Amino acid sequence: MSTQLHSALKQTFGFDGFRDGQEQTVTQLLNGHSSLAIFPTGSGKSLCYQLPALFLPHLTLVVSPLLALMKDQLAFLASKGIRAASIDSTLKGNEAQEVMAGVRSGEIKVLMVSVERFKNERFRQFIESVPVSMLVVDEAHCISEWGHNFRPDYLKLPSYCQALKIPLVLLLTATATRKVKLDMAAKFAILDEHIVQTGFYRPNLDLSVVPVVEPHKNALLAQIIEQQQNKVQSAGIVYVTLQHSAETVAQFLTQQGISACAYHAGFDSDTRSQIQQDFMDNKIQVIVATIAFGMGIDKSDIRFVIHYDLPKSIENYSQEIGRAGRDGKPSQCFTLANLDGLNTVENFVYGDTPEFTGIEMLLNSIKSELITTSYGGMTDSKWELQLLPLSNAVNIKQLPLKTLLVQLELAGVIEPLYAYFADFKIKLLKPQSEILNGFNEQRKDFLQRVFSATDFKKVWGSLNFDRLLQDKSIERNRVIAALEYLHEQQLIVLETKGMTEVFNVNQNELADPSLCQTLSDYFKGNEEKEIKRIATLVRFFQLDTCLTVNLARYFDDHSFDKHISDSNEPAADKVRQTPKCGHCSVCRGQVAVLEHSQINIPWPSDEALQQSMAALAQRLEGKINQPLSLESYCRFFAGMTVPLFGRNKVRQLPGFGSCEQQRYQAIRDKLVNLT
Repeated sequence: MSTQLHSALKQTFGFDGFRDGQEQTVTQLLNGHSSLAIFPTGSGKSLCYQLPALFLPHLTLVVSPLLALMKDQLAFLASKGIRAASIDSTLKGNEAQEVMAGVRSGEIKVLMVSVERFKNERFRQFIESVPVSMLVVDEAHCISEWGHNFRPDYLKLPSYCQALKIPLVLLLTATATRKVKLDMAAKFAILDEHIVQTGFYRPNLDLSVVPVVEPHKNALLAQIIEQQQNKVQSAGIVYVTLQHSAETVAQFLTQQGISACAYHAGFDSDTRSQIQQDFMDNKIQVIVATIAFGMGIDKSDIRFVIHYDLPKSIENYSQEIGRAGRDGKPSQCFTLANLDGLNTVENFVYGDTPEFTGIEMLLNSIKSELITTSYGGMTDSKWELQLLPLSNAVNIKQLPLKTLLVQLELAGVIEPLYAYFADFKIKLLKPQSEILNGFNEQRKDFLQRVFSATDFKKVWGSLNFDRLLQDKSIERNRVIAALEYLHEQQLIVLETKGMTEVFNVNQNELADPSLCQTLSDYFKGNEEKEIKRIATLVRFFQLDTCLTVNLARYFDDHSFDKHISDSNEPAADKVRQTPKCGHCSVCRGQVAVLEHSQINIPWPSDEALQQSMAALAQRLEGKINQPLSLESYCRFFAGMTVPLFGRNKVRQLPGFGSCEQQRYQAIRDKLVNLT
């Protein structure tokens, strides 16, 4: 097998040899062992599934968190002559059907999807009908609640894997602490000996922390970029926290004669794609971006990465600097650091913590909306939800609401049964009689009943499932399969929307009087953990020992320590010795001390705060069924957006965001004293 692997590596991918860790991972997989691969950014993680996919008998299914990541991988595979595709929201017309047909025929060896795609009943119907050899989870740290980009839907991947009977799993990530690593492996029963972790250290990256007060930051930024570009006309990324900052900083750099462009999630997908392509083609030298930019950007010659604002965590910092110097050539990483942006980073955390009253409203909503059916002495209790309306109703943002639902699953309160589309729209591409006459009598009768339950208007018809399924001989899955077939044969156009999730509810667990408090404590614990993560980041930037060594140790890479222990120096000297990389600001004798640009940030007067609170209470009077909480007032003054504020145009009120330069905890303390 080794000879075949090296031959495929050369002939298909054009590589003369494997990079560190790749061959071990690929060999383990082809020997039937699920594996976890932790490699630094840009060190070839993707090859670990791309090469085995050529040898595995069936489909390799890749779960990826970002569309941009998928598109780059697909372009690479296409350039190597490997048939791969994605099923995502950008597909038009019959493109999804063409992909499915390619998977069924075995032409397409690699299929990429987002984790949310598994909720789609049309996708589930399809993927259950094809054999899958391997599940690949890219950016797999999203699986772990201890990870920095935790995505609740990723927690369901182990159960999806079991339900689909996928025999092999590969988890890929660049950033995993020891705790996250062990958590990921445990969730997929991956043995310790099948965890492949290469050294985290990137010798070509030079790390600098540069303390700077806010008024001087722009000038320093322009100076650093000009210095970098004087050495060689080079590309770089400037990371900022807010979308507005991306635009204002890019505008400033353009005025300084630097080829720069903003990039953030507020731009439409076509604009983002064009900016990304211009950067790849060197038409733009500097991208000023939020964290929306970077994952999947496979540009090897990025010579510098600058953090204009504090990153969200050490993990984010590591991922973002990892985009520099993927070609192995020297590259610079600067952090323009002060404590001014600390409140902004912390506010992202506080803003995602559901209020106790919101959790209470969710539990009451489940109780009041239960659909109870009895048969044979047994009682079933079901609950249906659509995420956006529920988010608005309970005033919890969609991401933390998803996390809350997953916690209810883990507590045994709800159990996911299936998801379905509330609306099926059908457009006939041929006369109904002509479509029906193409089938035998049994199928013709079945389709006739489907069409009879469809309320056609001029062009489109809405399928009334409630009416159709009154006939107990008809199964929903069979109806969907039939409609998919008609769509595939270009006899109809099928459109679906209104994703509705259905859960079985354990009423005994739901009635537990401590449930609401337990859930609230979970989120408060998460909040505390994330605030500590930010404090760890600030401490990291102010260390007086080598930044590179400490970064490696954070991610459980102790190769520097091994280098010392293997040296010929006396044992006593080894204990005293602190490893040094020689290419970070601390090793150059520049220990950073971070401060606030302005020591005493003024508060609005107590009178102004009280007037603003009264205006908020008046605006929301009758819109919610309990008094406004302290947290709601805190979020109002901190300038945070929650569903309740968005629906009621709270941003227009005087006082909204008037304390956004203050730390959230300080706002809370101020309001407690005020009331």
